[in-house]
Amino acid sequence: MRKLRALWIRFTGLLRPRRTDDEFSQELDSHIGMHVDEALRSGLSPDEARRRALIQLGGVEQVRQAQRERTSLPWIENLVRDLRYAVRRLAKHPAVTAIAILSIGLGIGANATIFSMVNRFVLRPAPMGNPTTLLALHTTHDGDRCCNSFSWPLYTDVRDQARSFAGVAAYYELIPASIGGPGEPERVWGQGVTANFFDVTELHMVLGRGFTPSEESAPSVVLGENLWRRRFDSDPALVGKSVHISGRNFTVVGIAPPSFHGADQILYTEFWVPIGNIGTLVPTVPDQKSRQFHFVDVLARLAPGVSPTRASVELKGIARRLASAYPDTDKGSTIVFEQAGSLPSNVRGPVILFFTALTVVVLLVLAIAGANVANLLFAQAALRQRDMAIRLAMGATRARLRRQMLMESVLLGLGGGATGVLLSLWSTNILSAMRLPAPVPIDVRIDEDWRVLAFAFALSVVSGVVLGVAPAWAASHPRLANSLKGEDALARPGRPLSLRNILIVVQIAMSVVLLSLTGLFLRSLGSAATIDIGFRPQGLLKMSVDPRVHGYTAERTAQFFGQIRQRVAALPGVDAVACTDVALLSDGNRSDAFSVAANPGSGPAPVDADLYMVTPGFFDVMGIPRLSGSDFGDEKSAAINTAVVSQSFAERVLGQKNPLGQRITGGGTTYEIIGVVGNVKSRSLGEDIRPVLYRSLNQSIAADPSLMGYTLLVHTSRNPASLEQSVRREIHVLDPAMAIYGEETMEEHVRTAYFLPRLAATLFGVFGFIGLLLAAVGLYGVMSYAVSRRTREIGIRMALGARPGLVERLVVRQGMVLAIIAMVIGWPAAWMLSRLASSFLYGIQPHDSLTFTIVPLFLAGVALVACWLPARRAASIDPVQALRTE
Repeated sequence: MRKLRALWIRFTGLLRPRRTDDEFSQELDSHIGMHVDEALRSGLSPDEARRRALIQLGGVEQVRQAQRERTSLPWIENLVRDLRYAVRRLAKHPAVTAIAILSIGLGIGANATIFSMVNRFVLRPAPMGNPTTLLALHTTHDGDRCCNSFSWPLYTDVRDQARSFAGVAAYYELIPASIGGPGEPERVWGQGVTANFFDVTELHMVLGRGFTPSEESAPSVVLGENLWRRRFDSDPALVGKSVHISGRNFTVVGIAPPSFHGADQILYTEFWVPIGNIGTLVPTVPDQKSRQFHFVDVLARLAPGVSPTRASVELKGIARRLASAYPDTDKGSTIVFEQAGSLPSNVRGPVILFFTALTVVVLLVLAIAGANVANLLFAQAALRQRDMAIRLAMGATRARLRRQMLMESVLLGLGGGATGVLLSLWSTNILSAMRLPAPVPIDVRIDEDWRVLAFAFALSVVSGVVLGVAPAWAASHPRLANSLKGEDALARPGRPLSLRNILIVVQIAMSVVLLSLTGLFLRSLGSAATIDIGFRPQGLLKMSVDPRVHGYTAERTAQFFGQIRQRVAALPGVDAVACTDVALLSDGNRSDAFSVAANPGSGPAPVDADLYMVTPGFFDVMGIPRLSGSDFGDEKSAAINTAVVSQSFAERVLGQKNPLGQRITGGGTTYEIIGVVGNVKSRSLGEDIRPVLYRSLNQSIAADPSLMGYTLLVHTSRNPASLEQSVRREIHVLDPAMAIYGEETMEEHVRTAYFLPRLAATLFGVFGFIGLLLAAVGLYGVMSYAVSRRTREIGIRMALGARPGLVERLVVRQGMVLAIIAMVIGWPAAWMLSRLASSFLYGIQPHDSLTFTIVPLFLAGVALVACWLPARRAASIDPVQALRTE
């Protein structure tokens, strides 16, 4: 209690210093007066009596200082005093302060931007209750890569047998649908979930509830908050009412929170229906009794007190029992898990590698910026040598001086951090606007949460401390005799490499690495732009519809597309119209393994090929050259299945045989080849040419309806975007309730296919430009400082007859030596680190000779300019004025 009372007295004294001092002054005056009265009574004069009273007290100021230390917190007072001093010092040099804050801000902004991406796609847990105990379960088979979905019987086995879990739920990943409501029908995507899904995920609804056990097959729906707000104007009375989803009535039982779009954080789904009722929304639902069809994903909540290790052991035991009981389907399979919401295993490796490369780059940017700021602080420390020497001579401690300078650098770091967060907010908004070329809804929005802010704050403080330590130490250890005379102790003659020069060498070396990586990605983007995609995107409008979700039969769907093609073809300016299931370069489509029908088991190994359903005229509309044979005609569903194949397909499946008339088998269907067309980029720009088989839409639509809907392609010699409203009207004339989605020109669609090379080139280009600018400014600053410190020497040289050209060469040579040393160090490092980029380059190798030749030459040119400007100023020095400089 006594210690707490003393601490309270100190704290109140800190908050009310003036009142405390006034009270103590009154008490001190009273005490002195008592001693004076006592001395007067002993016969002393008033002056002598007061003098003896003060001697007996030990000095008024000393007593007051001792009292302040007893009744306050001196270290906080000193800290506040140092803070005020640091603010005054920084405000006294606004230009230097602004440059330092901007430099640090650029570095921290780059790091915060990349950390926001890492946080969004790697670190952030799924937006569900207690995500650390929520696991995503997968199956994997011996010799296969992870991970696969569950069959329904396997899910029920795990749900019923596992004791390590408090609950096990399953969901069907994607359900395309059309939702009604106010306005035009809209294409949305949802999921089918078990009735206990929202209980296992511990998701709290905005309104209503999740599903009850009795609703496993009921026509009930939970809507996402964004869909509820967008389509139904946030109507709180919607719960309990019916909404139209794909032409069927579903009763709304709850509204999910806005942050929740499914367990997979990449997909963007907006409604959830009981999994027992997905047969009304999905064209072909696998047999739930079969162990062969793996179509559901599984989530499990660890039971209280159960460790992941124990759960893993139990799952392996269950897998062994099931393999013994069902050897035909489950032998060689095991069950693994990861934290729910993690990146899918098939993209995790490339994404983490890409983020690793970006992290290296932004750390280089921060290091270059830090070297710039450290050089500024060294310059400031050099200018303050005389001030520091005087303060040390008057009794100041070196620790106090270091603390004051560190306070200045930490304030610069915090200012840079605030600037960096603002830059990061701006850049993440731009990145969030980018679209992926995928036929399914992908959520790539990047936002900044408390983790990003904490990261930026920590990086700001660390940067401020690290950048300020060396200048603070150097400034607090001046050579008193030299400093009192105004000499620069940090740049003494006879030292070929000062601390400032070393920092410049490091800066330029890192810039070599950064610019080399930037050059590789810019060259990659240029190479990607020259890739032959195999079709003509100019003059094409694409627009998608999905008649199936509006209750159309296969026959009626075929009739609908026939009618819409006729109506749109009659529009002014339309040259041709065709339909397909999925547009080329949509990053994925249906594929099957194909072999020659005559010897499917004895011939060469089957070849995987992508499948597209198309209508007659598709190849002419797309500008895909027809090499031989004919196009599709008016095939009837009862006729033999016909196919047009790409040149790559013909070569890899049939070899040297004439493909026309050959029959091939794949996916349980036999096709007769009627034509061969040119190769195209099917899924992505960076892929090797894939074999492609085109089949008749009219023949295939009944047996294999497209889950992604169908795309109408319109060719015109005019601006294709100008036809959008006309085509929409024709579709709605045939069916006013038809949801239309994916409207864009084919050129816009192809541009989205350049997402990865454009993203990489943009990020690396911006960071490379920032690094180059900082390095050039840093070199210019060092050379300007060197010229200013050597003004008297240069004046003497010129007074003795040195020509201006000689002085220019002297200064330029000094700077270029530093640049050459840096390039010798940085070039091999860039050569080795370029392998990080190999997986993301298009058409060039990581050790691209052109890049590694141009970058050093370009950087040498920038360094030459940065050195020449101060050199020209040095050559124009007036010797008379220089000799007067001290």
